[in-house]
Amino acid sequence: MADMAVFLGALLIVYVVPGPDMILLLETGVLRGRGQALAVALGLAIARAAHVTLAALGLAALFKTHPWAFDAARTIGGCYLVWLGVRLLRAGPVSYDAAGQAAPAKAGWGPALLSGVLTNVLNPKALLFCSVLLPQFVSPGQGSIGGQFAVLGVVLVGLGLALDVMCALAGGAVGRWMSASPRAQKIQGRVFGLALIGFGLRLTIAQRPA
Repeated sequence: MADMAVFLGALLIVYVVPGPDMILLLETGVLRGRGQALAVALGLAIARAAHVTLAALGLAALFKTHPWAFDAARTIGGCYLVWLGVRLLRAGPVSYDAAGQAAPAKAGWGPALLSGVLTNVLNPKALLFCSVLLPQFVSPGQGSIGGQFAVLGVVLVGLGLALDVMCALAGGAVGRWMSASPRAQKIQGRVFGLALIGFGLRLTIAQRPA
């Protein structure tokens, strides 16, 4: 398997560019605490693993041959991001305990994990990214194609999870720092909410790939 350094570089560029995944992680860490944000990070990792599997199976070609499928997935994903943004805009300040920890959500970490899965898995561009990037680093002369896809997939998911955990911890730290200022929380929530709405609208109206 050649050019692993190039593969890692490409992934880093994609992961550090702000997008809905990063905004969701920061929003969750700041407004709902470190534990919830880590659950979102796990959900994103699950979604990326699903994209890698689908790309390896060649199912991403469905979006090329059936444009309506891409449009449907894109619209659903965009609407979901808009819904998350609107919900965030309507949310009130978060309660913190004496140690500066966000009060745990009554529904547990399940909804946070699910939001991570849905935010990424409903973005068809993430699947197309995997289907375009991974084959560039697979060489038929260097062993099993499936094995190479597996290794690249593990690297893709593992690196993304590591960066997401760092982002989740950073968001949690900022949330504890902001725990004494409900007004700052409200401003932060509006910024993150509008950002998610913007990403959702852009995803919905973007042109399909050629």
